[in-house]
Amino acid sequence: MKEINSCETCPVHNLANLTKLGVNMDKFDFVVALAGNPNTGKSTIFNNMTGLHQHTGNWPGKTVSRAEGGFKFNGSNYKIVDLPGTYSLLSTSTDEDVARNFILFGKPDVTLVVVDATRLERNLNLVLQIMEITDRVVLVLNLMDELKRNNMEIDVRSLSRELGIPVVPAEARQKKGMDEVLKYIEDVAKGNYLCKPRKIKSISPKIDTAVNELTKDIEESFPNLPNSRWVALRLLEGDQSIIDAISSGEMAELVNEQDIRSTISE
Repeated sequence: MKEINSCETCPVHNLANLTKLGVNMDKFDFVVALAGNPNTGKSTIFNNMTGLHQHTGNWPGKTVSRAEGGFKFNGSNYKIVDLPGTYSLLSTSTDEDVARNFILFGKPDVTLVVVDATRLERNLNLVLQIMEITDRVVLVLNLMDELKRNNMEIDVRSLSRELGIPVVPAEARQKKGMDEVLKYIEDVAKGNYLCKPRKIKSISPKIDTAVNELTKDIEESFPNLPNSRWVALRLLEGDQSIIDAISSGEMAELVNEQDIRSTISE
């Protein structure tokens, strides 16, 4: 594939409108979730934005470490939460459970997904799963320099069009592409860019009917639950953690636990 929007045209080291706030997050306007497979450069992007170089604690009730920090861009304050690196959101590990629950129940204003551009096909599995949960996604194709060294190219515009979300090529270690990443975070957070993520189509009308009926039941039992349809899909697939949370009535507590605006900095 031919790369149209390459890092050769990305702004480099021109972050004049960015102020790194470190751990100063007393006041923030938007919350950004930072997700991706392990070893994709998430932490480098987190450090570029916040000026931090360390983890700040554990998730409530978990031994999984988290990093959170703040930055100001074009006058607005953002809190960014670096989620555990994971290959999936199917809740087969504690890391997956933490990442999935925050994206689903924490209701971040933007979910920034970082992928290894040299392993795009494998990384897209997580991207598609996140797009099933939230419509507010920005995709970062990191390690574009390694992609070029491997004589590979990506048609960034076509990928963005197919996925229905902003796609940004980047080289985080050199800070290439960071201006564009920040601009898309701002645009999505403020509603200036309306994402239209590609959804996985059902293979059966019977499944659609079952999902719709189950979604209505979930909405009646948990009216404040975001994305009840995704929860219904997980129930039908036999996701034990979701099944247990629904049957025990702890689903509402799970939503409250992920409320970053009141709990994550405690």
